[in-house]
Amino acid sequence: GQPLGPRRLSQQPVPKPPKLDAFLSDAALRVKKQARGCLAPELCMQAVRAATERPFAAGVQKEQELFRVLVTSGQAQALQYAFFAERAVRRWTTASGASWQSASPQPIRKAGVVGLGTMGRGIVACLVKANIPVVAVEQDVRSLAAGSKAVLLLLEREATKQKQGAPALDFQNPARLRFTLDLAALSEVDVVIEAVFEDMALKKEIFRKLSGVCKPDAFLCTNTSALSIDAIASATSRPQQVVGTHFFSPAHVMRLLEVVYGHHTSPAAVATAVQLAKALDKVGVVVGNCFGFVGNRMMFPYVEQAVFLVEEGSRPEAVDEVLEEFGLKLGPFRMSDLAGLDVGWRSRKGQGLPGVAVPAGAASRQRHGRRYSPLPDLLCENGRFGQKTGKGWYQYEKAGGRTARPDPWLHDFLCRYRDTQGIQSRPIDREEILERCLFSLINQGFDILAEGVASGPEHLD
Repeated sequence: GQPLGPRRLSQQPVPKPPKLDAFLSDAALRVKKQARGCLAPELCMQAVRAATERPFAAGVQKEQELFRVLVTSGQAQALQYAFFAERAVRRWTTASGASWQSASPQPIRKAGVVGLGTMGRGIVACLVKANIPVVAVEQDVRSLAAGSKAVLLLLEREATKQKQGAPALDFQNPARLRFTLDLAALSEVDVVIEAVFEDMALKKEIFRKLSGVCKPDAFLCTNTSALSIDAIASATSRPQQVVGTHFFSPAHVMRLLEVVYGHHTSPAAVATAVQLAKALDKVGVVVGNCFGFVGNRMMFPYVEQAVFLVEEGSRPEAVDEVLEEFGLKLGPFRMSDLAGLDVGWRSRKGQGLPGVAVPAGAASRQRHGRRYSPLPDLLCENGRFGQKTGKGWYQYEKAGGRTARPDPWLHDFLCRYRDTQGIQSRPIDREEILERCLFSLINQGFDILAEGVASGPEHLD
């Protein structure tokens, strides 16, 4: 029975909570930390502050000013480019002329995963979340028990994050998720994803066995991060069915999936892998076969420059801070600790790079006429593999820990290393760190485009 007051929001008084200034300042700091290098969240925060301090019309005017800054910014242009680039990669082509227009994907009703290490577990979780029945295979009872337990824990965590109303993850049903030691259990799957560690002999052995076990039209995928697809395919009687599906760690989180075609890979195999990426809610990017493909090939010189900077006098945390402040989610050293330093070490050993017997001095930092740093190899020789061992470029609260802290042991180790190598430590500024790391990425990108490993800049980006 009472008359309604004014309904316009602009005519309502703005509540003034106690300690508003301190609250907004604290919120602005948290936003800046969470969105490092990103302009929009900080300017949104300024707009919120203006709403609390000014009359409505003046607050709206301030918001328009801030929006004009953003809409004309380089970051807005870059984000718009990224948005369209992500859609452009669906229109893939290969060097032989096969393309998205002419190739048809095969349906995937059931999938297999070989290997339940870190990557295999994440891949199984991806498939379960996409509602694709999975058969997961391990080589021995102990690995199978550890792997299956880790997968179930991972899926339980994922189930708690699901949106309200989404169908429940059916991972307790053996018809949806089965763990086994028997490779023959893969006889009825439409696609197998091999996810064992980076060892060519082991991968060839697995693909030789899969060639005899899987049905003739099954696609054989390898999660290799750098090894030749053609060499792996040579172990099978069906090289046209072999395709690289390089997931990035952690596989159940990272959205990129490199689809790598070899010399014999059929257009249908590429199309099916791209379709699988879409089913897993990932961005499938089709690239050619070379060492490291695109993702890791670009990463090698980037991380290499970061290590050179540490050799010359910087610290891992200083390099990471600069690149994270620039906008990268993780700097190269925190990223290396997360992925595991032993992965790169195993790859370098396969190339015959570490452990070369050379006298102390400059020669020990040369391989095949190029500068080389043995620092990552030395850390691995000390059992420092990153988060998985609780020590890498940083130290962690425990093995498998996530909180990176600068490690006094490493700082002492670097001082001794520089003395042994005769390296004069020098101060290195922010600009040099940024330029050396980012330009190495850009230059490698141009090489990849020139060689046709990526079919266009959008695919590369």
